[in-house]
Amino acid sequence: MSSSTDIILIRVQPTPNPNALKFVLNVPVKIQGKATFSRPSEAVGIRVAEDLFMVDGVRQLHFFENVITVTYAEDTDVDTLQLEVKAILQTRMPTHDPNFLMEEERKQVDRSNLPPDIQRIEMILDETVRMHLQGDGGDIEVVKYENHRLEVRYQGACGTCPSSVGATLDAIQGILREQFDPELEVIPV
Repeated sequence: MSSSTDIILIRVQPTPNPNALKFVLNVPVKIQGKATFSRPSEAVGIRVAEDLFMVDGVRQLHFFENVITVTYAEDTDVDTLQLEVKAILQTRMPTHDPNFLMEEERKQVDRSNLPPDIQRIEMILDETVRMHLQGDGGDIEVVKYENHRLEVRYQGACGTCPSSVGATLDAIQGILREQFDPELEVIPV
């Protein structure tokens, strides 16, 4: 946790998703892993996330390293949203614990329990795709792989981004076809 005398600096950046903004902080938001909150009930116990969901128009939150990506409704007043989000971050981050773990993080310490083909897919995504998605305030989760079909779930800003079902999906599929399975079909769920 930060001390109450720390000054919280916030830089707002656009994402490829026209309805999402990245709030880059000078303090950690999530030390290990990432967290996506798609509804207020998922944020219970994480005070900064609970409060951010009270901002009019907020639809999803994604916490990663020192970034909070806020995805909002199309008709949201973006200037008001930015002011309200910044105010919450200024007041809540000094007491926020960036070491919190999500339920799935508690269960999944490593990938060694995954089938070898999923481990290979995860490694390829780590080396080629994830850093770009995370840089844009999102990520991708492997849901299932069977019979040359890979089901994935976009997280954070990627979840509602128009390019995630077009160019981004094509790029991911192309990389995985080249490095893993030439017949692979990637399906967003």
